[in-house]
Amino acid sequence: MQIDSTLSPLNALSPLDGRYAGRSDVLRPFLSEAGFMAHRVEVEVAWLIGLCDLGLPELPSFSSESRQQLRRVVEDFSEADAARIKEIEKTTNHDVKAVEYWLKERVAGNEELAQAAEFIHFACTSEDINNTSHALMLGRVRTHFVLPQLTRLCSELRQRAHLYADQPLLSRTHGQPASPTTVGKEFANVAARLQRAIADIEAVVPLAKMNGATGNYNAHISAYPEVDWPAFSAQVIQGLGLTQNEYSIQIEPHDWMSALFDAIARANTILLDLNRDIWGYIALGYFKQRLKEGEVGSSTMPHKVNPIDFENSEGNIGLANALLRHLSEKLPVSRWQRDLTDSTVLRNLGVALGYCAVAWDSCLRGLGKLELNAAAIDHDIDNCWEVLAEPVQTVMRRYGLPQPYEQLKALTRGRGIDREGLTEFISKLDLPAEPKARLLALTPREYLGLAPELARKV
Repeated sequence: MQIDSTLSPLNALSPLDGRYAGRSDVLRPFLSEAGFMAHRVEVEVAWLIGLCDLGLPELPSFSSESRQQLRRVVEDFSEADAARIKEIEKTTNHDVKAVEYWLKERVAGNEELAQAAEFIHFACTSEDINNTSHALMLGRVRTHFVLPQLTRLCSELRQRAHLYADQPLLSRTHGQPASPTTVGKEFANVAARLQRAIADIEAVVPLAKMNGATGNYNAHISAYPEVDWPAFSAQVIQGLGLTQNEYSIQIEPHDWMSALFDAIARANTILLDLNRDIWGYIALGYFKQRLKEGEVGSSTMPHKVNPIDFENSEGNIGLANALLRHLSEKLPVSRWQRDLTDSTVLRNLGVALGYCAVAWDSCLRGLGKLELNAAAIDHDIDNCWEVLAEPVQTVMRRYGLPQPYEQLKALTRGRGIDREGLTEFISKLDLPAEPKARLLALTPREYLGLAPELARKV
C-alpha cells in the first residue's frame, strides 16, 4: 500500500476534508485554523486601535494612514499569513504569542506603528483574544450559514405543507392505522417545530471578555490605575458587535456557547425525526424518488432506488449532535481559574458544524428528489374504514348511546371493517337523522379534522 501522507481529499482522515469537502467548504473561512488566526488578528487590531484612542500619554492616537494599514492587515489576511504565524509558533510554542509577533513584523516598516508595537496585546491574556475570536467566528457562522441553511430547510418544508395540504394520509400511531391527517399537515408539523428551533438559535447572545488573566484587570490597573478598564473593554467588545461578560475567570465561561450548541442540536433532532419519517414513507411507497441518470441504487439489485440522502442526513446528524452535546457539557467546566481542556475541544467547532453542513445538505437533496405517490397513499386510506370507529363512537357519546367505545371496539379491534359493515352498524344506531346521515356519508379520506387548514396556515 502506497498512500501519500501529504494531505489530500483522498487521504484525509476526516470525511469533512475528504469525501464531503465540497459540502463544508463554506465553513473554512470561519472555523479553520487559518480562520481562527484571522479572527485573532482582527481582535488584536481592534484592541490596539482602541488603546490608541484612549489618550494614554505613551500611546498617541494613530494617523489615518496607520489606521488604514492596520485595517488592511485584517482585511487582506491570507493563508500565507497564517503559514508565517505557524512558522513563528515553532519557536514560541504558543499560538497567540505567535500572532502578536507576526503583527509586530507587519507593522515594523511603519515608524508610528513600530513605536507602538509593545501595546500590541497590551495587558491581555491569550484567552482575551481567543474567546473574543470564538464569539466572532460563531456569530458569523450563525449569520452566514447556520440560520440561512436552516431557514432554507424550513422554507422547503413549508412549501410542501402548502402543496400537499389537501392530500389525505393514513396516520400511524404505534405503527398502526390511526385518525387520518394530510401529507401537508405532517410537513407543517416539522416546519413549525423548526421555526421555533431557529428562533432559539437566533436568541443566543454571543458574549466576550477582555479582562486579563483571572478576570480582574490586574495588569491593566498596575499600568494605568486611572483608566476605567471595564468600560474600555466593553467599548472594544461592542465595537466588534459582541456583548461583554463582566464576570469571568481566565476564560469566558462559555455558557452562551453551550446554549447555542444545544439549540442547534435540538434543530438537528427535529430534522432527524423528519429523515426517519420520510424514510418510512418511502418504504411504504408514499413517495417516489426522482431518478438521476447513471446513478446506482445497489451493486447487485438493479431495481433499487435507495433513500440514501435521508440516511446520510440521519447519520451525520448523529455525529454532529454527539460533538455539539460534548461541547455543550464540557465547555462551561474549568478547574479553578483555568485549565486547557476547553482549548483543544474548541478546535473542533468546525468538525461539529461541518457534520451539520453535510446533514442539512443531504436533507435538502433528499427533499428535492421526492415525488408524491398519491395512488399508493389513496389506496391505503381508502381501504382503512376502521379509522372511522373514532368519530362514530364520539358521536354516540354525544347523544348518550350505551357503551359506544365498547361497541366499536368489539366491531373493529384487531380485525378491521369494510364500508358495508360500518354502514350497517351506523344504520342501526338510534341517532338523530342529521348526525346519522353525516356519519353514513363520511369516508376515511374526508375524516381530516382541521388538517388542511393547519397545513396552509404554517
